[in-house]
Amino acid sequence: MEEKEKLVRETRSDAETESFAGELAAQAAPGTVICLDGDLGTGKTVFARGFARGLGITEPIVSPTFTILHGYEGGRLPLWHFDVYRIEEPEEMEEIGYEDCFYGDGVSLVEWASLVPEIIPEDAVRVTLRKDPEKGFDYRKITVEGFRGLAGAEDHAGKAQKG
Repeated sequence: MEEKEKLVRETRSDAETESFAGELAAQAAPGTVICLDGDLGTGKTVFARGFARGLGITEPIVSPTFTILHGYEGGRLPLWHFDVYRIEEPEEMEEIGYEDCFYGDGVSLVEWASLVPEIIPEDAVRVTLRKDPEKGFDYRKITVEGFRGLAGAEDHAGKAQKG
């Protein structure tokens, strides 16, 4: 199996997390599925908000915890934001039409994707968010694996950190 490209970014505020997500969104292609995993409170929805802004979506972004899916249009690409924390069976995802989102002309962000591995495409991007209280309350370590535009994001990230 081919090893996927990997980028690790450390952020120290919601604004930095949003900015990084926006950099990735600027390079996202239609049909991209991004799996967001991390414990409660690690910034998955903050990442989603920054990603939406990077697509040019200006409406408020909230976690679809109880509705499972929020759709946002009006940006460069449609954004389908899933929170599958409360999904008990993969069939529930079929009922809401996840395939139309995953394989359509938008980008799908899936919070808690590790809970539904059987429906996640093999080429999905993996984003893991971790906290480290020893480095501060707002510290996040964000690991991105398998993003096709990763080299560009890494170049941009390096310039942003040096400036």
